[in-house]
Amino acid sequence: MKPALQFRLHQQLTLTPQLQLAIRLLQLSQLELEAELRQLAESNPLLEFADESEDEAASDEATPEADYVQAPGPAEAAADRDVDGGDVADWADDGGGSVETPIDFSNGSGGSGATRGDEDFEPQNVTPESLQQHLLWQLNLAGFNPRQTAIATVLIDALNADGYLADSIEAVRAALPANLAADLDEIEAVRRRLQGFDPLGVASLDLRDCLRSQLEQFDAATPHRELALAIVDGELELLARNDIGKLARKLRAGEDEVAAAAALIRSLDPRPGAALDTTPVEYVAPDVYAVKEGGRWQVRLNPDAQPRLGLNQHYCNLIARARGDDASWMKGQLQEARWLLKSLESRAETLLKVAGAIVRRQSAFLDYGPEAMHPLVLREVAEEVGMHESTISRVTTRKYLHTPRGTFELKYFFSSGVSTEDGGSASATAIQAMLRKLIEAEDPRKPLSDQALAEELKGKGIQVARRTVAKYREGLRIPSSSERQRIV
Repeated sequence: MKPALQFRLHQQLTLTPQLQLAIRLLQLSQLELEAELRQLAESNPLLEFADESEDEAASDEATPEADYVQAPGPAEAAADRDVDGGDVADWADDGGGSVETPIDFSNGSGGSGATRGDEDFEPQNVTPESLQQHLLWQLNLAGFNPRQTAIATVLIDALNADGYLADSIEAVRAALPANLAADLDEIEAVRRRLQGFDPLGVASLDLRDCLRSQLEQFDAATPHRELALAIVDGELELLARNDIGKLARKLRAGEDEVAAAAALIRSLDPRPGAALDTTPVEYVAPDVYAVKEGGRWQVRLNPDAQPRLGLNQHYCNLIARARGDDASWMKGQLQEARWLLKSLESRAETLLKVAGAIVRRQSAFLDYGPEAMHPLVLREVAEEVGMHESTISRVTTRKYLHTPRGTFELKYFFSSGVSTEDGGSASATAIQAMLRKLIEAEDPRKPLSDQALAEELKGKGIQVARRTVAKYREGLRIPSSSERQRIV
């Protein structure tokens, strides 16, 4: 048996249920944690969320309400608790009969969450208009006859999120009502009229068709329109490579004219339907904040990202009066609830400790930017906080740190190092930042090749091979020098 597999099997067999729960909670992102806790609270009457207790108090004043206390802040989170490999402190019940005060993770310092008053307002969001709705509205005003309207409706229904026709013309004809025997030419004529709807270029078959339909809407006297049409019709590959010289020779035009026609094409929208995409945007909320106080960087939990979960005091009080099987069952539920709350507390403390170690190691990044990022690996943080590397990996996955320079996943701060001439090392992130800066400052008529970029880095004391530069450039999604060339 392989050592790694043997270790995982041993770990699964030796970890207590409490530790397994704590490890699982560490792996979860904010949204996943919220969903998991909601499920656990539904199955355990001893658990409740603060919003639930407030709703119950508003509807029935006789129902006891759970009390919530402040979560552990940076000063209180000093205890070393590693939930990987059995390094956690005592997770067993203290043996006492008293009911623990529930933990509220929402009142920690740091962050600027919404006040309770904000929740009094009804949401005013209006459902955005979809691409299909936008086109159907125009269809009603376009003066189509009933036959054309039926064809156009099927075409509109077949559009994808980018506004392109997802099906072939033959598939559209097959989707038409049986009593509407339309030929391909008739369907094509309706499709061409739809391309003139807003946004221009919808119902196109491919990129070439989309760009051409938009260019055709320009006035015939528009400078470089005809040359742009010629490029779209037959030379899109050369345009993608930005080979202006070869384009000029093939089209027998001046390079300045070709560059102007290329600029006209780039002003078009290759995804006309995307502007009306109604897919909801997912926003990332930071788990931890990095703030500078007294000249030193400090980390704080985001109170709005922590679950407000506690023990339901009403059910806790019933335990003392319960008898027989009911008493045993409720005590078991109470024990599980305590384990969960301790796991949440450990999760918050572990996240705070790991984020603090990362911020201490990467304070230069916070002060000066990506070019000052230091090489950092999981093992270094694990050694500093006294945890296992796998714990660090769990904590830094899908957990986010808010800084004055933006919000980053904690994994962003880890990167391998490249040796420098003075015997030090530079992180891959710092090298990528330098490459981006060099490329942004280059002459667009004579962009720097990968070899030239390697030489520039060597001048800064960083020894990087050309192929490494190419790998970093591609990772930044920056095209090659030939594709970056511009005629100014």
